[in-house]
Amino acid sequence: METLILGWYILVETGSVLLLSLFGALLYIGTLLAPLLGVVGDRIGHRNLLGAMRAFYTVLAATLMAIALAGALSPYAVFCVAGLMGLVRPSDLGVRGALVAHTVPAEQLLGAVAVSRTTTDVARIMGALAGAGLFASFGIGAAYVVVTGLYALGLPLLLAMGRPPGGDLPVPAPARAPPACPPPARASHWRDLVEGLALVWSTPALLAGMLLAALVNLLAFPLSNQLLPYVAREIYAVNATGLGCLTASFAGGALLGSAAVSVRGRIAPARAMIWSALGWFACLLVYAQMQTAWGGAAMLALAGFAQSFSMVALAVVLLGIAGGKFRGRIMGVRMLAIYSLPLGALAGGALVDMVGFRATGTLYALLGMVLTLAIAWHWRTHLWHGDLSTNGT
Repeated sequence: METLILGWYILVETGSVLLLSLFGALLYIGTLLAPLLGVVGDRIGHRNLLGAMRAFYTVLAATLMAIALAGALSPYAVFCVAGLMGLVRPSDLGVRGALVAHTVPAEQLLGAVAVSRTTTDVARIMGALAGAGLFASFGIGAAYVVVTGLYALGLPLLLAMGRPPGGDLPVPAPARAPPACPPPARASHWRDLVEGLALVWSTPALLAGMLLAALVNLLAFPLSNQLLPYVAREIYAVNATGLGCLTASFAGGALLGSAAVSVRGRIAPARAMIWSALGWFACLLVYAQMQTAWGGAAMLALAGFAQSFSMVALAVVLLGIAGGKFRGRIMGVRMLAIYSLPLGALAGGALVDMVGFRATGTLYALLGMVLTLAIAWHWRTHLWHGDLSTNGT
């Protein structure tokens, strides 16, 4: 709801696709902090960290709600709140993924990640439609009352889950140690982070997965997310409600993709993430050529299906290789790959101003397909032929 409402507000108030891209980029400026937050999650518990993040979201939403209800809202205020939100939000998906992996047995990880994503996809569908309707009918102030209330509800629901089986925190060191063997000093957060980065660099399947994550954030997500308000208003000539339907189409396809993974139960994750990424870029290539909102919505639904299949498989590859000790920091590094999204969004906004959306979308999709094939070929021994950790064979 929040991203759709604010993105449409920025586009209508400024009329600039570049400022719309800047808004989308601000939501991800905290990707550089994601690895550190992953380390914090490993130390204080992923549930506790998510609780603190939810409280932060609620405060920021309540601030924007108060400004809007007072009639003092401006694009500058939206940019400020988006920047603060962007310091934390990029880490949310990784922390939740680590919490899921810590909660369920390894043999249930694929289905659990898929089910977790279905809840997100359902929320995106409902949020897109409800957010567009509220914004169009009652204005941004009333819409933000609902946004703030949902954030506030999320915190007690998170805390109600209790701690995962076996606890959410690492096993503490013994309270007493023999005098001759004092307990070693605990490693610093920076050392934990360096260990996570070293593991990624030295593990080919992890490195390939991280590069694929960076690639889709650079070239795929800007087309279907950050630039979507521009496409809805300027290409398809629809209002906020039409934008909500387009967003819901992508999320609906993603929901079907997550459900398909959970029903199928057993796939070869490394191969699936490559094939699905190629399908995702192919759908975006056709989407960039669509002339009508109905055609665009249909291709967005197919793109969402492929996106979900690819990202679920990617998460399973990373979490399966990382193991319990490194899950938080590995998913933190995974969130670091999102840093390419604001770069892709800003570059895409500039290109749209120069050559138009269709040329930009075609360029992004074709380049994405070529680079995905390059990743698959270079790491084919670890991704295509596979082993127990990457393809479940």
